[in-house]
Amino acid sequence: MHRPPTSAAGSAPRKRPVVRRKPEIQVPEPVDAASQHDRPVSLGSLLEQISGYLTDADLQQIRGAYRFADAAHLGQYRASGEPYISHPVAVAEICADWKLDSQALMAALLHDTAEDKGITQAELVEHFGSTVATLCYGLTKLDKIHFSSREENQAESFRKMLLAMARDIRVILVKLADRLHNMRTLDAMAAEKRRRIATETMEIYAPIAYRLGLNQVYRELQDLGFRHSHPMRYAVLSQALRVARGNRRDLVDRILAATTKSFGDAGIKVQLYGREKTLYSIYRKMQRKHRSFAHVQDIFGFRVIVPEVLDCYRALGVLHAQYKPMPGKFEDFIAIPKLNGYQSLHTTLIGPTGAPVEFQIRTEAMHRVAESGVAAHWLYKTGADAVTQATTSAWLQSLLDIQNENRDAAEFLETVKVDLAPDAVYVFTPKSRILALPRGATPVDFSYAVHTDLGNQTVAAKVNGELVPLRTELHSGDVVEIVTAPHSRPNPNWLGFVRTGRARSKIRHALKVSQQTESQDLGRRLLARALVHQGLRLEELDTADWARLLHWSGNRSQDELFGDIGLGKRVADIVAARVRLLDTAADDASAAPPPRGALQLDGSEGASVHYASCCRPIPGDAVLGYLGKGEGLTVHLQDCPQARRLFQKHPHSWIDLSWSSPMSGLYPAALVVVVNNGKGVLARLAAAVSEHDADIVHVTMDDDSSQPTIELRFLLAVRDRKHLADILRAIRVHKFVVRAYRGKPRA
Repeated sequence: MHRPPTSAAGSAPRKRPVVRRKPEIQVPEPVDAASQHDRPVSLGSLLEQISGYLTDADLQQIRGAYRFADAAHLGQYRASGEPYISHPVAVAEICADWKLDSQALMAALLHDTAEDKGITQAELVEHFGSTVATLCYGLTKLDKIHFSSREENQAESFRKMLLAMARDIRVILVKLADRLHNMRTLDAMAAEKRRRIATETMEIYAPIAYRLGLNQVYRELQDLGFRHSHPMRYAVLSQALRVARGNRRDLVDRILAATTKSFGDAGIKVQLYGREKTLYSIYRKMQRKHRSFAHVQDIFGFRVIVPEVLDCYRALGVLHAQYKPMPGKFEDFIAIPKLNGYQSLHTTLIGPTGAPVEFQIRTEAMHRVAESGVAAHWLYKTGADAVTQATTSAWLQSLLDIQNENRDAAEFLETVKVDLAPDAVYVFTPKSRILALPRGATPVDFSYAVHTDLGNQTVAAKVNGELVPLRTELHSGDVVEIVTAPHSRPNPNWLGFVRTGRARSKIRHALKVSQQTESQDLGRRLLARALVHQGLRLEELDTADWARLLHWSGNRSQDELFGDIGLGKRVADIVAARVRLLDTAADDASAAPPPRGALQLDGSEGASVHYASCCRPIPGDAVLGYLGKGEGLTVHLQDCPQARRLFQKHPHSWIDLSWSSPMSGLYPAALVVVVNNGKGVLARLAAAVSEHDADIVHVTMDDDSSQPTIELRFLLAVRDRKHLADILRAIRVHKFVVRAYRGKPRA
């Protein structure tokens, strides 16, 4: 077994600078990696950071992890030329800023040993325990598994990482620290690789940081991603901001002085900071509002920190008394926190020069959570981060739910990306419970957010007391009420407009289960019918019969075999013939199938039975069934031209069908009516259809209305042939009707 030597750290170590919070008004400058080339790597700075909150035993374990990682990476260098060990040490320092525990810090030091140096999980367990080993392997990519594309590899890597994160939040905290340091030192990479990593960071890692409330990391990742994905735009904006910073310095000082005096006069103890908005947020505002930099006035904002929640609202009153508020520019994220647990009051005021100025007002506890999110749990453990912890836990649980119902990695990643969107709307249940949903969410998203059963049984929705289509986009403040029916099921069309990953995965899962059940039921009926014509009964097959049959078919269970038959992947007559052959100890798989009997349709087959749109059969018609592979059973008229062509190609895929009595449900039927052109003709025909309790699904007519006669083509929902005949008789009695007949199958 490979064991790296336990060499001690180098003598007389130079201290590395502690990774600290950036000054409030500052643009990140490029990191000069070359200037740090061959710099000795020391553990001293990290030990200095953590000695204040970890025990001596913890420090000893971290020293051991450092020695192990240092030996494993011996002779390995980063693209900048630095010893590779400098990277895991820097990652651990970022984690130490968040006051993460010793196990997370050890994982930060060791996270690349498994991926890059082949250290096994068993070795990590032996040296550092199962928890540290699990954290490390939650952070590794899947380089040893071969995928068909880079995108598939990336999707599977993210799926693994997010699921590991759902089980232990420290996985993603270490991963974000890893990505942050990589982004800070990205200059050494080739331009194309820089752009790819920057895009990945902005699409995945920055939104995850936001979703976990790590707003400081979120802003820095966005700015670094912007710098490396659009270097020219970044450089131009950076220069413009430096100029603007000098020009507007006096304005910032004036506002700080005036507001500080106002708060003092009101007797409110505050900490007041001016802050510069990030380059990326300025760039995004320019894009959103189609403005040049010269026309973006609010590049500075102010942060007001107060002792208590009540002081937030008192401070708001002071500010509104000093400067006029801009209408519609006030948001209360204290009463209604953001999805990531963020709480503050936001207000935009008209400053002394007429330019808009944004203020954020929050307590010290809110400020800690606003900057550090879930990491505040390790930073302070005061209970002030309860909102963030609760929302994060709910989101992580939803990841596990989505994974359980969706094993496709690429689809899983796309689903999660939707839930990472920063924008949200806040809506109310009829009992005044608040739900936060991604912008663009619909009543269907709302119903699944409340409960899966509510979503599955949704048939209609009311928004603010009015019935609305299920695809209606919800807005903040809407009161949403869901109308349900106990036997309703999700509609596949919902997938075209739902916004949340939870709703999408639940709908897909319900449809899959429904199709499986219906296919198994149809397959059971088909096999039972086929066995009767072999002189056997399905109920009489014993355990030995099933064991031989499943061994022959390769199916794992009876239900799986029934499902294959129902989907047309296996022909019931061939399976029944095999049962007979196995029962008589014969082994001739090519025996011709016996004569087919008719399978009875009763209208309850669901998605496993389809009615062909080429001929539109309805109960009472002479029909045949086609078992296309993986398509279930398709019902055709016996004289359908398309059915005849399919029969010539696949004669053994057809079965006789009959209709049970009575049938349930409505079936589409084509109707053609030629009429004398005149006013009110269509309305009178529609009335005749309606009087006979039928629905008009669709209607088309000739474009040329100048002709004396015109052809109307209806698609009606009818019960059976008799129902359609009654409608035809009612239509033909009108004198303006020249001819009325059922639409013929398309050739």
